[in-house]
Amino acid sequence: MNRFFLVLILFCCTILLASCNTVRVPMDMNHNKNSMNMNVIPTRSDWKTPDIMKPNKKVPISIFIKDKTGQLIQKFDTVHEKKMHLIIVNKDLTYFSHIHPVYKGNGRFDISAEFPAGGDYKLISEFTPKGSGDNGVAQHVLHISGEKPAAMPIVPDTSLTKTINGKEVTLTFDHVMARMNLNMTFKILDAKTNKPARLQPYLGAMGHCVAISDDWNQYLHIHPMKSDWKKSQVTFMTRFPEKGTYKIWGQFQQDGQVFVVPFVVKVP
Repeated sequence: MNRFFLVLILFCCTILLASCNTVRVPMDMNHNKNSMNMNVIPTRSDWKTPDIMKPNKKVPISIFIKDKTGQLIQKFDTVHEKKMHLIIVNKDLTYFSHIHPVYKGNGRFDISAEFPAGGDYKLISEFTPKGSGDNGVAQHVLHISGEKPAAMPIVPDTSLTKTINGKEVTLTFDHVMARMNLNMTFKILDAKTNKPARLQPYLGAMGHCVAISDDWNQYLHIHPMKSDWKKSQVTFMTRFPEKGTYKIWGQFQQDGQVFVVPFVVKVP
């Protein structure tokens, strides 16, 4: 598939998904056929949680996925090794979690999560009903009782190189502009030796990437389009749907340990 058709497919997907403010990019070119499949199953969701939820306490969460008629969906595909991916962030994006509810059958997914402080949290779940041409996204906001810390300003990073868990990680873009396809690349080196880190697959890919706008309105979950294992270099193709400030979390694995690298960028 040449680059022209790849760009055209990604543009069409973004238009179709604009109504839920979500951009989803397939892991590699072999998955682009899913983006052209119009057999997408519309879904709705119900969320069950306790009436009062406190920080640093296990909060049981049940998510019920239904079709457009309100009937519980029975079967889901496994995508990147899980039937559901759940992203949790707080209002100022200082807290990030990527966890995986367990499917209990009859449309129900269960998980327990802890929240570090009081305040509002956005929960974003992704799942693919059996036979659907694309994954579904359900969003929910939880309020955690208790003391709410002062909000931290979401300020673009002046440097896109960070040292985390003994790794030096650099993020680069071929260009940055809203509503344009772009490539962003994470290069991961051992901070002591300056040699490429030996990454391992994480959830069926060399890495995962999530980006959320500072107003909570835009959400992207991206998988690598290209990876260079020898150089520990992971490239994601994506498209920021609107201008603004975005926080980006790259997730990678080494020696069985997942590490998360956050960056804040301004998208003109």
